[in-house]
Amino acid sequence: MLTREHRCGRSEEQEPEPGLSPKKAGIGRWLRNGCKWKMEEPEEPADGGQSLPPVYIYSPEYVSMCDSLAKVPKRASMVHSLIEAYALHKQMRIVKPKVASMEEMATFHTDAYLQHLQKVSQEGDDDHPDSIEYGLGYDCPATEGIFDYAAAVGGATITAAQCLIDGMCKIAINWSGGWHHAKKDEASGFCYLNDAVLGILRLRRKFDRILYVDLDLHHGDGVEDAFSFTSKVMTVSLHKFSPGFFPGTGDVSDVGLGKGRYYSVNVPIQDGIQDEKYYHICESVLKEVYIAFNPKAVVLQLGADTIAGDPMCSFNMTPVGIGKCLKYILQWQLATLILGGDWIIPTCPWSRSLSQ
Repeated sequence: MLTREHRCGRSEEQEPEPGLSPKKAGIGRWLRNGCKWKMEEPEEPADGGQSLPPVYIYSPEYVSMCDSLAKVPKRASMVHSLIEAYALHKQMRIVKPKVASMEEMATFHTDAYLQHLQKVSQEGDDDHPDSIEYGLGYDCPATEGIFDYAAAVGGATITAAQCLIDGMCKIAINWSGGWHHAKKDEASGFCYLNDAVLGILRLRRKFDRILYVDLDLHHGDGVEDAFSFTSKVMTVSLHKFSPGFFPGTGDVSDVGLGKGRYYSVNVPIQDGIQDEKYYHICESVLKEVYIAFNPKAVVLQLGADTIAGDPMCSFNMTPVGIGKCLKYILQWQLATLILGGDWIIPTCPWSRSLSQ
């Protein structure tokens, strides 16, 4: 049983958790020995949020725009069709997203990158000589209209964050968001704009400490890099980490830099993990992080490429396991921004969990 004397790690007598890679076994020790966070019990919110329905960011125009992404064509409309089939839209408040302005996108991305993305998007020029510098090409082709797509996704996540700021809800959802690989001046891993970072920056207008939790199969490198030097945003990523697997970052030793040292937590996990072990790891890590960091709001990336049957063929999860992790986070009753992420198979386990 953990005590306050253990600070933010497990006792040395405990065995490594099942399902962790060998490098991961030391996370409790380095958290305990290196942690500089102030230990305090999180405050109970005055409003548990039970009376407010979740906000679902949606419009036909937004879904149509998201369907245009070549990597996942028609995925957004399939997700919305599932939501309607389960009648989940009747349990949520639908809010039409705004399109992000150049100024809003520039709160994270550089002007030079945004201007180049806009230029090649208008021309449909996938062979521009400067595109390689900005990560465009191969997995991030500079197709016609891609800037408008990026602005739409970024605007949807900012809209969701603003709903939380305005007290409209305790949970806001943008299923077509969660593009966590993009850097400030570079597209990466099919991600042209890092909407997760934009959402966090918007939430920081009201909430002092933001916890970012990434449950995608891939390491949330773009978000971690964006906040690696700050103690105001803590990033936690559970992911596959092995030689040759994209993006090649997220080792357990990656803990942040400067004032942000020990505010990045990376949890590398072995292939083949199933629901029970995954949830045990997720709960164990987040329980300690929650007490240590005392977040005021949460941004959750729920990429479903961890589910069995995904083309990545790595983890052996089911929607039930992902939903259980989601429920654990929601029981904190904090303002929570939920984003989608990388996944090919048209499943919608997260919305089903929200409705239960």
